[in-house]
Amino acid sequence: MASLVSDITQLGAVELAQAIRDGHCTAVEAVRAHLDRIHALDHAGPRLNAVLETNPDALASAAGLDARLARTGPLGPLHGVPVLIKANIDTAEPMATSAGSRALANHRAQRDAPVIRRLRAAGAVLIGTTNLSEWANFRSARSIDGWSSLGGQTRNPYRLDHSPSGSSSGSAVAVAVRLAPLAVGTETDGSIISPASVNGVVGIKPTSGVVDAHGIIPIAASLDSAGPLARTVRDAGALLAAMARPTALLVSDPPLGNGSQPMRHVRIGVLRGFGDADWPEELETAVAALRELGADVVDPVTIAVDDGWRDAERQLLLHEFNVGLNRYLRQHQTDIANLAELIAYNESHAAEAMPAFGQDLFEAAATGSLERRAYAAARESSIGAMRRALADVFAAHALRLLLVPAGGPAHKIEHVEAPTVSSSSIAALSGYPSLALPWTLIDGLPVAVALVGKPFTEVDLLATAAACETARGPFPPPTRGPL
Repeated sequence: MASLVSDITQLGAVELAQAIRDGHCTAVEAVRAHLDRIHALDHAGPRLNAVLETNPDALASAAGLDARLARTGPLGPLHGVPVLIKANIDTAEPMATSAGSRALANHRAQRDAPVIRRLRAAGAVLIGTTNLSEWANFRSARSIDGWSSLGGQTRNPYRLDHSPSGSSSGSAVAVAVRLAPLAVGTETDGSIISPASVNGVVGIKPTSGVVDAHGIIPIAASLDSAGPLARTVRDAGALLAAMARPTALLVSDPPLGNGSQPMRHVRIGVLRGFGDADWPEELETAVAALRELGADVVDPVTIAVDDGWRDAERQLLLHEFNVGLNRYLRQHQTDIANLAELIAYNESHAAEAMPAFGQDLFEAAATGSLERRAYAAARESSIGAMRRALADVFAAHALRLLLVPAGGPAHKIEHVEAPTVSSSSIAALSGYPSLALPWTLIDGLPVAVALVGKPFTEVDLLATAAACETARGPFPPPTRGPL
């Protein structure tokens, strides 16, 4: 049967799932359309380098879902919908879980990560893996966002010589240019929120523990989480619901109201003056939109946290990375047994693996241990301090949400990027959920706001973001090159 949809790649995930259920197109047609687009825009054309590998079994999986739909109905809410996953997540499909590194180029996981099992149960079709900042941006403090030794440089589709940010660069770029309606990223601190913001898509960093992090190449077990990237809040919510642990998504506050002021009596704090997180004048319209939606806006609010959290977070990451990566490598059949062997591999393949920056974070992490007193102190001064600070500001102002600048516009791709203190650290260290919502363009490049909610209030967060998205209107898609 010929598809009744003229351009399948224009459909969002929820729309596409409905079109497949209604017989307007098949899962095979949906998968083929997106694989063709990957070839046209990513492997050829502007060569965005967002996708590392495509799944050779994707069309067969889609055909199986079409047969099942005819026999017994849809497998789940994402039946037949193509999804891309970041290349640091285990999948039993014939694709490498490489973290973008040549050292793990041949690593094929034997089983799916729990988050991938949940996506399969929802009916999603894994069509490929996405490029990333190598080792999720934790090889060097001087790394290049969106670059990996396996995938090369991922490019921002709004301006190809500008950064896609990281580390979930490929996942964000892929959904921005419709290589798939949905993609999975991972975040330790900013790796979903930041690339979502500079590529004009929605990204969600869930509450710690809402999404199972097992089977993901780790940085820090205390902070790591997978999360969704999509073009709309509705689609991001659908993917999060499929990824989350059962019963993990709760709503602690009453749901939003209806009508012209859906956020009436909702108190939202506007966080200003945190680190390097500036408020461009163009984002002030987001604050005005909240007031028009009926929100009780408290502007400004500040977070009282000692500056020592920055160094403490770095120490926490170094300790947990060493222990976590060594554990992951022991549990998987790879060519690399531990962090020491990884460091030696990079040194012996420096021309290919380290052409522009080194591995100073690897070397610093090599002595990390969870048994050390320094680790306990670092955890208390980073996670503990930020959790107390967030709890205090929410309680002091009776807040339901915080509004913060999410990031952007992107800078040019450079070999050395100065470290900054991003607002993403607030949600990352506290474990609170956060959602990046693209808001406007500055000189043709996206900038975004982020909403931070109380723990386990993702459904509430999504409802608020959806109201803001409606008030904002359609977001301009990438227009550089044949996109």
